[in-house]
Amino acid sequence: MSDRGQKSRDHELPLAPLRRIFRSQGADRVSDDAVALLREYLEKVAKEIALEAVEASRHANRKTVTDEDVKFAISRLQRTYMLQSL
Repeated sequence: MSDRGQKSRDHELPLAPLRRIFRSQGADRVSDDAVALLREYLEKVAKEIALEAVEASRHANRKTVTDEDVKFAISRLQRTYMLQSL
């Protein structure tokens, strides 16, 4: 799964900042697969939040997605995931 040193057109998030997050939390070494898995998860969540936020802005007849739309989307998705995990 390593794409170290390569730019991937399939992903929005670069690996290096995610690797730095692991290191800032105390990891001495981080496998390429671990960083790639974190990227996959974060991109999935970000896309779901963005979709909900866009829908909220459209519902309000706006073209601009605001921070309030993002807050609403996060809140809505948190409730959805809580209900699904019960």
